[in-house]
Amino acid sequence: MSPRIEDYALIGDCTTAALVSRDGSIDWLCWPRFDSGACFAHLLGTPDNGRWLIGAADPDAKLTRAYRDRTLTLETRIETSDGIAIVQDFMPVKMDGSHIVRLVRGVRGTVRLKTELIIRFDYGAVVPWIRRRDDGSLHAVAGPDRMVLRTPVNLQPRGRTHAGEFLVSEGETIDFTLSYARSYQEPPPLAIDPLTALEETERTWRGWSQNLEHAGPWTNIVMRSLITLRALIFQPSGAMVAAPTTSLPEYPGGNRNWDYRFCWLRDATFTLIALMSAGCEDEAKRWRTWLLRAVGGEPGLVQILYGLRGERRVTELTLPWLAGFGGAQPVRIGNAAADQQQLDIDGEVLDVLYQSRKRGLVEDGNDWMVQHELLKHLEMVWDQPDQGIWEVRSGPQHFTYSKVMTWVAFDRAVKSIEQFGLEGPLDHWRALRQRIHDDVCAKAYDAELGSFTQSYGSRDLDASLLLIALVGFLPPDDKRVVGTVEAIERDLMQDGFVLRYRSEIVSDGLPPGDSPFLACSFWLADNFVLLGRRQDAIALFERLLSVCNDLGLLAEEYDVETQSLAGNFPQAFSHIALINTAYNIARSEKPAEQRSGNPICD
Repeated sequence: MSPRIEDYALIGDCTTAALVSRDGSIDWLCWPRFDSGACFAHLLGTPDNGRWLIGAADPDAKLTRAYRDRTLTLETRIETSDGIAIVQDFMPVKMDGSHIVRLVRGVRGTVRLKTELIIRFDYGAVVPWIRRRDDGSLHAVAGPDRMVLRTPVNLQPRGRTHAGEFLVSEGETIDFTLSYARSYQEPPPLAIDPLTALEETERTWRGWSQNLEHAGPWTNIVMRSLITLRALIFQPSGAMVAAPTTSLPEYPGGNRNWDYRFCWLRDATFTLIALMSAGCEDEAKRWRTWLLRAVGGEPGLVQILYGLRGERRVTELTLPWLAGFGGAQPVRIGNAAADQQQLDIDGEVLDVLYQSRKRGLVEDGNDWMVQHELLKHLEMVWDQPDQGIWEVRSGPQHFTYSKVMTWVAFDRAVKSIEQFGLEGPLDHWRALRQRIHDDVCAKAYDAELGSFTQSYGSRDLDASLLLIALVGFLPPDDKRVVGTVEAIERDLMQDGFVLRYRSEIVSDGLPPGDSPFLACSFWLADNFVLLGRRQDAIALFERLLSVCNDLGLLAEEYDVETQSLAGNFPQAFSHIALINTAYNIARSEKPAEQRSGNPICD
């Protein structure tokens, strides 16, 4: 059977990440960065597009897996009639170079295993030359790329692959180390042996997670989400990729297949709140600093997404030689949404800078000039149509959420002056804030529906409207907010989960077919908290947790028909929403005077 998205596990070293299937095949790995060309691309094609298998030779073997406590070390337990073995997969952190280490440990008896290494650079398109050196290591070289395998197991060439079988007995450990280097450089050796690398890597992960804030009964799943987010942060710059994958379809066999190996400004506030709530101050500071670097330049040229170091060019291409996950076409790299106008972005940036100052991440005013320039530009364009939060590929519209976030931009600027004594045109910004507020309330609210709508003049609903109260645009008990929540519950729910909008009704430039968007369902739970519907919030939250895979990982969406995860995986936005909702519900037990305002922003 073809693997499902939830069949995969994540390992990573905070510069890139790999996906490991239940049967022990690494089917996706981009080296040396998250957004580099894939050297294992079986996830989006066939085994001949690259993979690395270490698994049971016995097809009837029983397989179970789990992460080691508070680490990113994956353990796959293989049980056969002859014995038990464990495969430990991890990527060492804080070491010279980038490596994947796979340790095969014998637990009981003797187990026969098999391995198959198929290296294909440039997303499965390039077959490298492979040579064995005198020390027994295998070197795969093509163009700028080199991969080196070191192991005592003798892999033999079989056509354009290398494969072998081996035995592991009780008390024995067999190691495999795959390393990356540029083809014109010698690969860095492991500075320490694989067993010591495991100990030091696990010590690093546990040391990072030991002081994270508890979230009541959901502490374990929150810790797993935080570790996942930490793995998606590109350590050299502090940026967080939306996901380590591209083109995993949002709907089975569909064409809503996008490259998420970049950093979206829209995630800024949600990311900051999640990191700060958990006590990850260093990561929050580095994220804020990356954000300020990325938006440098002309305010009118601020993009919605950037490369991991802040690169602006992320040209979208299709890869016709890859069949796609489950046949979903096209397979894309790059993302043309970078060229769209999405007016909410300035609101996200102003909000994250305000929230970081409010929470003591920064005490100087060095970013205030940047905010001034962004607001000058936003004042000229806030009343224009845009492509909106969902990055539609149809014509621009006056999306309600975009207008609300332009209000947020000026609201946070006003509050920055009022609360922190910064200098600026306070009365002018107050007046403009009120003008935008009045415009949204007059043009985006449908009295007959009793709800705000997706865009001005529309009667369509949109789950982004759930953020109206979360960003403080209106109080949660305002009848228009209550009516909007009720309308979304009534018309955008599918089997207990929230759709972004009805793709069969709304024209977004793509064929119909979409799955419930998990972050939207978490936003609904947040609204339940604000409305005092705590038990409803808990029930929805627990339902969302039930669709995590066995390792606690979430994709972007959930397809209720196939009861499987959909979209890129693991998805940072889903895990950020999970973290925020868990803390919101846990803290809702406190007396009102101990709470700190709205769940997301205030």
